[in-house]
Amino acid sequence: MGRGDKTLGVGAADNLKGKLSMRHIRRATKEDAEAVTNLYRELNTLSPVSVLPERIDAVANSSNTFLLVCDDSGEIIATALLCLCQDVMFDNQPFAVVENVVVSANYKREGIGKSMMDYIEAFCLAQDCSKIMLQTSSENRDAQDFYTAMGYDPNAKIGFIKYRRYLSR
Repeated sequence: MGRGDKTLGVGAADNLKGKLSMRHIRRATKEDAEAVTNLYRELNTLSPVSVLPERIDAVANSSNTFLLVCDDSGEIIATALLCLCQDVMFDNQPFAVVENVVVSANYKREGIGKSMMDYIEAFCLAQDCSKIMLQTSSENRDAQDFYTAMGYDPNAKIGFIKYRRYLSR
């Protein structure tokens, strides 16, 4: 999924809810800002969400950060952010961090999240990543069960977060 490679088929044509659907995963473009904002609002209902089109443009030109969307015949139904982190521990092997995986509530339990994660895993394998790390809310049992079913080990490491509002100034 280099800069020129924008799409990957996800099961090609699916008959979903009685309509023919063409789904594919691709890098987000600035035109997707509103749809990504709406998905993020499903994920984060407590804080104001603002996705800037120019920020998506900047990310689209990055060789290490990938804002992905699942496009269903023009409707953005899922998103995920993938960051490749350069590491020095294992020669040239990067590691990956996945953030903000969101599937629209209207499309949950239809394999979209699995398709997104399969895509991310295939890409990370092609990039020779040593590992993929992600985190989810300690209260989100559905997401925890999903990632565990995908083979992610919730006990391999302990994650810590310190939000900006608590950082020393």
